[in-house]
Amino acid sequence: MSGGIIGGDEVGAMVIDVGSYTTRAGYAGEDMPKADFPSYVGIIEEYADKVESMDISTNATNGEIIKSSEAENKSNKKYYLDPLSLRTPKPHMQVQSYVKDGLIEDWDLFEKVLDYTFSKHLRCDPSNHPILFTEPVMNPKQKREKLCELIFEKYQAPGFYLSKNAVLSAFASSRTSGLVLDCGAVHTTAVPIHDGYVLNKAVAQSPLGGEFILTQSKQLLDEMNVELVPYYQVKSKETVKQNEPARFIRKEINDLTDSYKRFMLKETLLDFSTHVLQVSDSTYNEHEISVLPRISYEFPNGYNTDFGEQRFKIPEALFNRSFLKGVNQNALLDVVHLITSSINMCDAELRSGFFSNIMVVGGNSLLIGFMDRLNYEFNHMNYKTKISAPPSAAERRFSSWVGGSILGSLGTFHQLWISKQEYEETGRVIVDKKCV
Repeated sequence: MSGGIIGGDEVGAMVIDVGSYTTRAGYAGEDMPKADFPSYVGIIEEYADKVESMDISTNATNGEIIKSSEAENKSNKKYYLDPLSLRTPKPHMQVQSYVKDGLIEDWDLFEKVLDYTFSKHLRCDPSNHPILFTEPVMNPKQKREKLCELIFEKYQAPGFYLSKNAVLSAFASSRTSGLVLDCGAVHTTAVPIHDGYVLNKAVAQSPLGGEFILTQSKQLLDEMNVELVPYYQVKSKETVKQNEPARFIRKEINDLTDSYKRFMLKETLLDFSTHVLQVSDSTYNEHEISVLPRISYEFPNGYNTDFGEQRFKIPEALFNRSFLKGVNQNALLDVVHLITSSINMCDAELRSGFFSNIMVVGGNSLLIGFMDRLNYEFNHMNYKTKISAPPSAAERRFSSWVGGSILGSLGTFHQLWISKQEYEETGRVIVDKKCV
């Protein structure tokens, strides 16, 4: 594990990958991140006439940070950052994300997450470690500079570096050129990379990501009159036969917030989509699909039923826009057209190289049959393509973090990062000069 030499000692770089659904953190040189947690925080705000202390204390047992301030009628906020405590129902707890559209949005909340990450997940003093952050290809200048300033001013890190997540995903596959198809929670993005640099003018993005799949799943279950009862509402349940009404006792918990209910509903839909949905390995055909085995699924309240053609129709929209429900079909690009549009915006002499080196990453690509369908589509087009993906589900989900781990462990990494001295001499604009 290597991040460079500081004060004569070799130090390990930290790698942090912030995503729309989860955030990953760990040390460079390791195979997998030490922490993978939701990009959400639980917040309970308690008002008091007088708050006496002004401190921040961290409770390692339940993963909460309690912040108080001395002022009349000010609030005392508890922050729940541990995944278990976040999912445990609590009266008046709001669940809020610090990420919006793939970008860090709530910086105060993000600082709480970094504090907890350094103290509990990585158990380190950030002033002793250079820090590498991944970033989306469309990260605006202001957010890059703000992150640079935060890491040097608050955490006093000796070094800092920002690298595009698509470039790091390519590094994880031992490549510096190719087309990265990143199937994320909010977007699916096609990113052409040449000699380690993103060709920004040819990046193509579509909102057909994991969130879209969950929305379509919710519509299907509503049409089937399936009551979605998250597990926290189930006190006990009985085993029932398939399609029989659920027999369960509902756990009554008062004063739960709408944001908590939405978060837990999303968790329930994610489990459903992971276990039930499948991409057809060829163009959707009702007759061919009807003879395939049906999948049985039991919901948290005990109701169970099986799914046939419905489980193929939802992800079919990723490849066939005619299956889209409730959106403007002409305004969105399916996965295949996303790739071809991106490559065709590149210089003509580079296109064949991109078609022959398509790398697929991201959690939404883990849908059963996704890779088979992508290969099928391109095999029936006039392109010579080679499509690859990391071999394991974890590597596909964590590809940009893994690439950051590789980059941060290189002996030459200390030549890339922004040193604290450079930051103090130039200011936060240095990030736009050194991290391109």
